[in-house]
Amino acid sequence: MKVAVLGAGGWGTALSILLHDNKHAVTLWAYKKEYAEELTNLRENRTYLHGVTIPREIAITCDIEAAVRQADVVVASIPSQFLREQLKNIENVNFRKKIFVNTAKGIEAATLSTMSDVVSSTMKSCPPENYVVLSGPSHAEEVSRRMPTAIVAASHHRKSAETIQSIFMNPYFRVYLNRDVKGVELCGALKNVIALAAGMSDGAGYGDNTKAALMTRGMVEITRLGEALGAHHKTFSGLAGMGDLIVTCMSRYSRNRFVGEQVAAGRKLEEVLSEIKMVAEGVPTARAAQQLAANHGVEMPIMEQVNKVLFEGKDPQSAVGDLMRRPGKDEY
Repeated sequence: MKVAVLGAGGWGTALSILLHDNKHAVTLWAYKKEYAEELTNLRENRTYLHGVTIPREIAITCDIEAAVRQADVVVASIPSQFLREQLKNIENVNFRKKIFVNTAKGIEAATLSTMSDVVSSTMKSCPPENYVVLSGPSHAEEVSRRMPTAIVAASHHRKSAETIQSIFMNPYFRVYLNRDVKGVELCGALKNVIALAAGMSDGAGYGDNTKAALMTRGMVEITRLGEALGAHHKTFSGLAGMGDLIVTCMSRYSRNRFVGEQVAAGRKLEEVLSEIKMVAEGVPTARAAQQLAANHGVEMPIMEQVNKVLFEGKDPQSAVGDLMRRPGKDEY
């Protein structure tokens, strides 16, 4: 099958290698011409996946329209805040016979939209049944080195999800099916905000007890908002929910955990964001999540405190203190 992977960051590169392992014809699109040429010549993504070889059979281009037109499946590995902008470059391509796979984990800050809504409003020729979201605990650094990983493919149309399951699955990459598109998207986006909180806990010098409490009660908040937006509660206890939350809060590869840790250690948010190579999706999503919660009357105290630390300069220890001093209540 012909597959176009849009976005030559760590995840896009890792998925290209995986799909090549599965004997598909892969074209990897890079945003800048110079970067595409660098990847073509070096056959290594030294910025995001140092030491991992990109097979020579993978075509690399900076022409997004050419990459998409010849593909049966289009996999978008573009940060959520930039997805709409890039989709406008291919909105005239007919997607009625193509499957569109999104891997971005965020909420569009300007519109409070999940990525399925961004795609449906931009790609008029792409019917909802052709949309699949691929999400779960999956760091590019490990997938590119063929370490066992399990994720989910969610779609309103089972056949589309099964197609994606079949082209991605192999001995080191297992894909489960899910029909809860909205829930899977919200899990992927909102867990990044809780990972910021987990990093703040690390940076403030707290221990495992604190992080475990933040993760568990954070998942309660994610589920609460997800159900208010129509998601299914079971999704949040699965790979896209708790699985992705665990890896993002605990891993040394987690950008969002790192950002939270650095901010809690006293560094300015802008300084931290300027030095990391990849996008920390949780930062814009934190504001979007707080607005969504307000719009739907959902209580999300951890996410509220994350916003205060990030954007109002609140001390992380004071934020934790305010969370701990809230009135007692039942767990459920």
